[in-house]
Amino acid sequence: MSTRAPAVAARDLIKTYPGDVTALAGMDLTIEAGTVFGLLGPNGAGKSTTVKILTTLARPDSGTATVAGHDVLRHPDRVRRAIGVVAQKSGADPVATGRENLLLQGRLYGMRGAAVRHRTDELLARFDLADAGNRQVKGYSGGMQRRLDVALGLVHRPEVLFLDEPTTGLDPEARTAMWDEIARLAGDEGLTIVLTTHYLEEADRLAERIAIVDRGRIVVEGTPDELKGELRGDAVHMELRAEGDTGTITAALTGLPGVHEVAVDGRRVSVRAGDGAAAVPLLLAALERAGAAVAAATVARPSLDDVYLRYAGRRFAEAEATDARHIPALTPAGGAR
Repeated sequence: MSTRAPAVAARDLIKTYPGDVTALAGMDLTIEAGTVFGLLGPNGAGKSTTVKILTTLARPDSGTATVAGHDVLRHPDRVRRAIGVVAQKSGADPVATGRENLLLQGRLYGMRGAAVRHRTDELLARFDLADAGNRQVKGYSGGMQRRLDVALGLVHRPEVLFLDEPTTGLDPEARTAMWDEIARLAGDEGLTIVLTTHYLEEADRLAERIAIVDRGRIVVEGTPDELKGELRGDAVHMELRAEGDTGTITAALTGLPGVHEVAVDGRRVSVRAGDGAAAVPLLLAALERAGAAVAAATVARPSLDDVYLRYAGRRFAEAEATDARHIPALTPAGGAR
């Protein structure tokens, strides 16, 4: 086991916003140095608020946190020099060139002369922006802007890089390219990367460890394979033609051979089964006896959506639809200034 101090340690973070909106309800978090750690949850779960506190852009109502060994409340200036931040909304100056943005960012961190020019050239080349370096950022595509945002967060060689929803708004091709770059970044730089996302596939692909966030607290944590491996057998998902009585449906399916972990949410019914394909006829028959007609049924291997359902008690997409709360987003990009 590593003897290095954790890159991030937070204990019992609580944060509320006007209107009695609870963003964090006792967040505990430990992130080991040199890892890619994913905070996975629907919009409004508390991910961005956690990042705002860890990057010194907000103060918790209570609780403690350290980043790169520095207390975020007592030594915010030290934290800011140790981190890079890529927020949801780009902070690059749109009328300046990519090169000018990088040079300014470096100078804000005390870099001068040949050192900042060399670092700027290095990052423009690395993020495939060398040919666009002297063009105004307002003419960049969405993918180019996000690559510049990540480059801005790396100018001063931070110990911890925060990527808050880094691929939101990108088309599938640009999103895949950004995933590849983040993976290369983690492998080449040995950085600690804290990634917040509401894309299940993104967390599964990039993060070495994942913490699933729901309603302002972490409900489960582990590697993607560990979390999915805890779910025995297959996932069987059924869509009913009409919403039925939850108690009646649960009772009808509970105890069927090889079937466990029954969950009913409106017209959607999900179970875990040792052999999903073999269980489908039994499930359909039991639901028919209970007066619940099935419109569609699917069988799949465990996914992070199933993990979320198990620990949060609802599906990820449904949480996205119902958790629309007015929590301020993280807006500065590049680095905490």
